[in-house]
Amino acid sequence: MEVLLSAVIGELTTRSINFLISRRPKPPALALEDGLHKALLRAQVVVDESMGRLITNQAMLQQLDMLRGTMYQGYYALDNFRNQFHDAEDDKDQAVSPSVSLSIVSGRSPQILGQLREALDRLTSMIRDVDVLVSFMMSYPRRYRQPYSMHLLLDNCMFGRQMETEHVINFLLRTQSYGAEVEVLPIVGHGRVGKSTLVTHVCKDERVRNHFSEIMFLNNHDFTDGEPAAFRHRCLMENHNCGSNSNRDVKFLVIVEVAGDFNEHAWDRFYSASKQWMPSGSKIIITSQTDKITRVGTTRSLTLKFLPLEVYWYFFKTLAFGSTDPRAHPRFANLAMEMARMMNGSFISAQIASRVMRDNFDIRFWCKVLALYKGFLEKHGSKFGGNPFATLNENRPALLGRMGGTSADLMVHPHFECSSQVEVPNITIPDVIFGSVKAHGKFEFAWTSPIPPYYSHIYIGEILELKSIAGKRKRKHHMENGVTFS
Repeated sequence: MEVLLSAVIGELTTRSINFLISRRPKPPALALEDGLHKALLRAQVVVDESMGRLITNQAMLQQLDMLRGTMYQGYYALDNFRNQFHDAEDDKDQAVSPSVSLSIVSGRSPQILGQLREALDRLTSMIRDVDVLVSFMMSYPRRYRQPYSMHLLLDNCMFGRQMETEHVINFLLRTQSYGAEVEVLPIVGHGRVGKSTLVTHVCKDERVRNHFSEIMFLNNHDFTDGEPAAFRHRCLMENHNCGSNSNRDVKFLVIVEVAGDFNEHAWDRFYSASKQWMPSGSKIIITSQTDKITRVGTTRSLTLKFLPLEVYWYFFKTLAFGSTDPRAHPRFANLAMEMARMMNGSFISAQIASRVMRDNFDIRFWCKVLALYKGFLEKHGSKFGGNPFATLNENRPALLGRMGGTSADLMVHPHFECSSQVEVPNITIPDVIFGSVKAHGKFEFAWTSPIPPYYSHIYIGEILELKSIAGKRKRKHHMENGVTFS
């Protein structure tokens, strides 16, 4: 009996202690972290489900876009807090208590907790009525099956343009009154912001492909004198082909990419030909870096901007870590966040750096990449001012460097885009900056986008040789077209 009583008392004592521990309030920072983490999980479920639905209601799309943006801000605040917490632990003995580390974080950066609290409040406010949104969302049909991995999704599809995609599709599928003029949607944005990617993504949508008999891609050459006649001939041929091979209504979708300045006089000639020879219900999308094209639109133009830092961080983190959980590698996550802040929203830089880092998952290598990118900012900033990644997006010269290369700098001159059918140099950007290829003088190298329309970007590089160290021993290299393979 005494043994039983002792066991019962022991069990009651243990349960009492566990209860008191569970009831003990968490430190404010940990409570905020836990609350934000749970809110983000709930928001992520809603966002992921929405990406698999063919939602057409514009108000719902806008609400989902706001939820998505707030979710990315929450992830950024949470990761920023965790990185600061990890730094605090590194500064002290590894046996330091969490409360001491939290006090270090609070003392170092008081605004971190404020950002955490603000992110939690905003997200909590947005998901308060999420059940109503979900109930409406479930009534919409599903898309084609999505990849199981967010890493695979980002590596093969467009990211962060869901609202813009549905805006364009809504324009294309909107019923047009009979006899009305051909509708034109202008899409404006800086170079390398994703205009062509957005349009290609829209054209691959099953709804768009089923709505239009033919999709034609044109460029500046179609505006020159004499080209409207060629366009007329093409329209007549497409009309004949569609009329003989299909019973559906004939409608054309014409995509016009304007490179450089916009010639309004040539456009007027082209548009007049379009109204005369394109079937009723046909539509035009015109893209350019200049906002002059907004004058020719028949509907409100769409302006693309680079992703905000919080959204860009989510994009870069997912690409850099792949299927690896960043929370299991806080030091890596800290380095990746520093790099994301440097790259100024550049999609090309994110794709290049993330692929190299993912293939070399070693903390020493990641530290070298971070040091290299810091060197880019210092070299370019001291000579030209500004950010080299922003400069490359604007197609202006940028001063970079090479990993392990201290004897020369790499000047990257303005580049040009070409389709995937054009033969490009075998040398790639990672080969020059991270690999074993060492070039001399001027040479060409390329990068090809892994997502549609798979454009290749061909750069002209120039090695700016510095004074060699006296008495330095010369090494033998294999030379090919001005490029050294060591």
